[in-house]
Amino acid sequence: MTELTLLKLGGSLITDKDKPYTPRLDKLKELADEIASFWTSGRPLVLGHGSGSFGHAAAKEFGTRDGLPPLPPFSEKMGGGGPGGRYWKGFAEVWFQASQLNRFVMESLRAAGLPAIALAPVSAVISRDIRVSRWDLTPLRSALEAGLLPVIYGDVIFDEARGGTILSTEDLFAHLTRELRPNRILLAGLEEGVWEDFPARTRLVGEIRLQSYEAMRAGIGASSSVDVTGGMAAKVGQMFELIHEVPELTASIFSAEEAGNLSRALAGEAVGTALRA
Repeated sequence: MTELTLLKLGGSLITDKDKPYTPRLDKLKELADEIASFWTSGRPLVLGHGSGSFGHAAAKEFGTRDGLPPLPPFSEKMGGGGPGGRYWKGFAEVWFQASQLNRFVMESLRAAGLPAIALAPVSAVISRDIRVSRWDLTPLRSALEAGLLPVIYGDVIFDEARGGTILSTEDLFAHLTRELRPNRILLAGLEEGVWEDFPARTRLVGEIRLQSYEAMRAGIGASSSVDVTGGMAAKVGQMFELIHEVPELTASIFSAEEAGNLSRALAGEAVGTALRA
């Protein structure tokens, strides 16, 4: 889709990832206002956000992303008191916490005057081994055509191989990229970008090309906070997998902690690290 942007607000940005279930309401307001300024350009946008200290804390406790553990004999009822019952109880808890954070995000967007509509992934997406296998995109496409701002987020998903799992916003963006062909993906978090010397963080990489990615991937660090869906290495690897499939795609990883950085990135300015073919 011409001019389509996929924007993720990272969980580390919109929550305090070291304090369970703690949104950063002032930051959400600031980010929503910056998105609202971009919205006046008329260019289409799909917004996604991470779960931060909401979903990740519960997901780690219950092992939700890993899937349903093997059931012992005579414990076939997954809703009972065995390991299956505990897993599905955790599945529901992660769903609840992810949707709670989404409500805070939606309230901020509404207060900024944005015509945003949340599309909960658990109700539309089926995965197989932590990869989207089916997703009816009719509601999302209809929202874009109606001039609305569709909002998705990292969520629990029913998985054909594992029973259940969690798909991150990047996992969902991967499918949207293959289906909608956006021209850019913006990943806004706390990290300024990709560091050549993580964790020292003294040399920020301004641009990485596909051909040089393999040479430097060993130096890309993981997340410093609890994150059951992978850290920086996973994000960069996933973006380059998409760029290999969609060469016209550009991905940017940057910090939106400083006011105005999100506006700059949305306007096309160089912020953080750009990933290109």
